Amino acid sequence: MAAAASVTGLVTWTPSPMRSLGLGRRLSLPGPRLEAATALVNPSLSDHGNGLGRGALGGGGGGGCLVAGRGGGAAAAAVALALAPALSAMQRGSSERELAARGEAEAVAAAKAAAKAEAEAKAEAAAGQVRMDAGAAGEPERKAREEQPEAPAPAQPRAPEEGDARVPARPLSTLPPANPKSAPARGLCPHGKPKSKGRSCKRSSGRRSDEYGSQRPVTVDSSKARTSLDALKISIRQLKWKEFPFGRRLPCDIYWHGVSFHDNDIFCGQVNKFPGMTEMVRKITLSRAVRIMQNLFPEEYNFYPRSWILPDEFQLFVAQVRMVKDGDPSWKPTFIVKPDGGCQGDGIYLIKDPSDIRLTGTLQSRPAVVQEYICKPLLIDKLKFDIRLYVLLKSLEPLEIYIAKDGLSRFCTEPYQEPSPKNLHHVFMHLTNYSLNIHSRNFVHSDSASTGSKRTFSSILCRLSSKGVDIKKVWSDIISVVIKTVIALTPELKVFYQSDIPTGRPGPTCFQILGFDILLMKNLKPILLEVNANPSMRIEHEHELSPGVFENVPSLVDEEVKVAVIRDTLRLMDPLKKKRESQSQQLEKPLAGKEEPLDKELTSAPDGTANPEAHLPSICLKQVFPKYAKQFNYLRLVDRMANLFIRFLGIKGSMKLGPTGFRTFIRNCRLSSSSLSMAAVDILYIDITRRWNSMALDQRDSGMCLQAFVEAFFFLAQRKFKTLPLHEQVASLIDLCEYHLSLLDEKRLVCGRSGPSGVRSPHSSTPQEPSASAQPAGGDVLPRMGYASKLACPRRTLS
Repeated sequence: MAAAASVTGLVTWTPSPMRSLGLGRRLSLPGPRLEAATALVNPSLSDHGNGLGRGALGGGGGGGCLVAGRGGGAAAAAVALALAPALSAMQRGSSERELAARGEAEAVAAAKAAAKAEAEAKAEAAAGQVRMDAGAAGEPERKAREEQPEAPAPAQPRAPEEGDARVPARPLSTLPPANPKSAPARGLCPHGKPKSKGRSCKRSSGRRSDEYGSQRPVTVDSSKARTSLDALKISIRQLKWKEFPFGRRLPCDIYWHGVSFHDNDIFCGQVNKFPGMTEMVRKITLSRAVRIMQNLFPEEYNFYPRSWILPDEFQLFVAQVRMVKDGDPSWKPTFIVKPDGGCQGDGIYLIKDPSDIRLTGTLQSRPAVVQEYICKPLLIDKLKFDIRLYVLLKSLEPLEIYIAKDGLSRFCTEPYQEPSPKNLHHVFMHLTNYSLNIHSRNFVHSDSASTGSKRTFSSILCRLSSKGVDIKKVWSDIISVVIKTVIALTPELKVFYQSDIPTGRPGPTCFQILGFDILLMKNLKPILLEVNANPSMRIEHEHELSPGVFENVPSLVDEEVKVAVIRDTLRLMDPLKKKRESQSQQLEKPLAGKEEPLDKELTSAPDGTANPEAHLPSICLKQVFPKYAKQFNYLRLVDRMANLFIRFLGIKGSMKLGPTGFRTFIRNCRLSSSSLSMAAVDILYIDITRRWNSMALDQRDSGMCLQAFVEAFFFLAQRKFKTLPLHEQVASLIDLCEYHLSLLDEKRLVCGRSGPSGVRSPHSSTPQEPSASAQPAGGDVLPRMGYASKLACPRRTLS
């Protein structure tokens, strides 16, 4: 720490553990509250054998004696620690006995210590206007402030002892702020009031300085951010967080990946990708997930075009098209073919007849989805456009969904005409993909939010509003589409999640920004085109200087929308926000009921503002779930089936149900009967599993996948509840399964508590058990949970 030379009175300052405490910068400042600094540092220093932290130290009658008494002389202790050369001059000529008595006096009362500090300041001025050592403090040299003179307090006649430097049993005051303008004058308490003798400030917080004034910033690993890097950097800079662009050996709070969850092995913190999300939003998987919901709720899921999966359903596609044409000869449909793994418009083309599909070997190696083409889209300036909305999936359990209040509208670059054999190949007329239209000679880079080939969605809504369109209903319908789509995706996402991060194993928490591509029809009905797991977050566009030569130019429209989405996503996922709020609440508890306002310095952010986000605009992300959960929870039937599926997987990390697990599910839920033997259950498992495995792209794992389990569940529900609609059949079977499993769980719990001899019947006190009149002897019928009444409830407008 500091070594004293008794002859010359010089003190040599060397690096010390004080740096690890983060106090080196603050202890150099003059002003009030320095007694807290001494009390905080003394315990650490007293164990290093360097003499600091004792009542009287140093040898000989010369200088070099450093004093830090029990309470810590306010100015003397701080200057002794941070400005050793100045102290050596100030203490020259003082005897060891006087220094010991002074240290003891400081240990008696903090008020007497303040008086000594002022006396020492006068001695400092007389000794030659001692200045602060800027090299030790890391700050520019500053003059001492003017002080009101006070008479020094008398010393107590007791010899110093070894334990004098220990921290007294009282709350610690906070350190002075880094900004000298906000510090109160000397002789005042930390709250700006005169110090009274014999008692300390009643409003001392009792908190260490690093909890408030120097709260550590959130750390973000951006080494794998890729296309979102520029927007992410701007967002981190606006939030005043700490970025690690090349990674970090120590764990970070947030990891920002550009592609998938498997970019790196992460065992803690938060990562901006869900495992399995990339697979779930592929065109085939999304179509299958939505199709399941269309079977259950056809009216609720009519926002997704009818789809067929190629090559598996090619014959079905041909047969259904012919059947419809035979019934309505005037029907002249158009279809759009999208490769399963395609992006940015790659491989997309339009057809008028199933015979036009390009079957020459491409579908076998590259499966695709064929959909009905929306022939009557809403046009603006005679151009077709779609909407890219940004949706934050904050959590799966519980489900939390946020939608950005603004998005991007991407325009075609040729005036729209309904499809005909002559214009099917005009991609600039029919396809809104930015990556395609950027190469059109008619592409217009946006100079403002309401012009050009890429505009903000808010500018479109403003234009529609000027024509009398009900904007609230448009937003309500779009929110409904987003929530229903996420509900369709979450069941299988849960299976992926438990496979990669099983319960009880280390792993990060996940969140993800999704890109929803939505098309407005001429009647303003929103149609879901696709969901992008990795929406582009680039805030620049390519400008063609000459044929084939491009340069990147900043895009104001992209930056306005995308930076806000990333920044506010980080604000919602801030891992330290709850900690800061709880600390603030704890700080306010001792002050409840007092008239004096809370000390601004204790609750301020590092930059001195009362709220660390006060300089930022309001959050652009609006919560839509669970806010509207009551209106959509009845749709989460497949989600409940996924919970049953996960329960019987057996092996952690598995994604497919084996034959033993399926038999256990049937037995525990009491679904077998005289008409459905266990042999029939085995045949059902084999038939459905074999068919689904033949369609799967990845056939490495054998067993029943979730979608195959859902099909088997539908079959069982239709057998058991024949007279009801499908969604009520499924809901009734889920209720029955959950009921029997709850009985089993309660029985196991009672057995664990009471032992075999103390088992009581679980039917005696089970609130979910149906009455004898409601449940026949076979146990096949269970009162449903009111799903029919829920379906009949009127829909409310989402606001």
